[in-house]
Parts: sequence; C-alpha cells; structure tokens
Amino acid sequence: MATMKPKEKSALVATLEARFQAHPARHRKLTWAQVQARLDAHAAALDALKAMEDTGGEPDVVGHDAGTGEVLFFDCATETPAGRRSLCYDKQALDARKENKPAGSAVQSAADMGITLLDEAAYRHLQTLGEFDLKTSSWILTPPAIRQRGGALFCDRRYGQVFTYHNGVQSYYAARGFRGQLRV
Repeated sequence: MATMKPKEKSALVATLEARFQAHPARHRKLTWAQVQARLDAHAAALDALKAMEDTGGEPDVVGHDAGTGEVLFFDCATETPAGRRSLCYDKQALDARKENKPAGSAVQSAADMGITLLDEAAYRHLQTLGEFDLKTSSWILTPPAIRQRGGALFCDRRYGQVFTYHNGVQSYYAARGFRGQLRV
C-alpha cells in the first residue's frame, strides 16, 4: 500500500473520529484519546483503515483487548462494503474457476488491504451493535475443516435474526462481499 500524505492522514483520522463520536454504543469503555494514542503508536494501521474506508467499509472501533491494549476496528457499513463484492472465497477457489471468474477473492483482498475477514463470533458481535447486512451478505473466515471440503461460510441478517450459511468456495454474488477487522 502506498503511504498517505499528511493531508490524507488528517482527513482519514477526522473521519474516524467523527464516526467514533457518532456511534458511542459501539465502544462504551473507550475514549477517542485512547484510540488516537494507538493510531499514533501504529501509524501503518492507517493504510489498512484507509483501504477499509475507500472500499466502503466505514471502519469504526468496536472493542478493546485489555490484555494487549489493542483497539479493534470492524467494517460498520450498513451493507457489506460495495467495493468488495462479487468475490469468491479465496485464491484457491479463484484459480479453480475455469469460466466467469470474479475479479478476485475475499481472503486475498482482505490480506492485500492488511485486514482479516470477520469470523462467525466477530460477525455476531457486530450484529449486537446494530443491524447489518439486511440486503447483502458477507463471507466470513471459514474453519479449515469446512474449507478443505470445498465449502465456505457467509452470514447476513434477515427476519430479525443473524444467519450463518454455506456455499461452495468458488461461488460469488453481486450482493455478497466481506467485512474485515483490524487490531491496532
């Protein structure tokens, strides 16, 4: 990732702070000063947060690891980020497709951005902070035993419930993307 210019960094930090202030229920035990201190100490994390922002993820703080001091950012866009849809699950699945290949894969795209996919527990935690993916769905980090059999998991929220489903790893849909997380 290219390093941002000072003006870009300032604009991104202002966006993150405004979002943090607008959604206090997502991070009740944290102050912006704590988040800012983590960002100052880990400036490279801003590149990943910019990639999350640029692809429509609307990253926000959703927690804090008391053991490590890390601040946890998740994609908090109402629907799965628009700039990360129509992707199959991983590179192996992408390489295996013979026809109608999507532009990429969720796992590789996340890695390229410097983030990881939410796993099922993280996705369910996100859903306690609001209602997400009411019209879309998001690939989630799939356990190896399922992936080895050619499957992958995705989640969404319908009928007031969070659902976890499965699909073949090579599948992709215009309304399915992925949500990421970053520990700073």
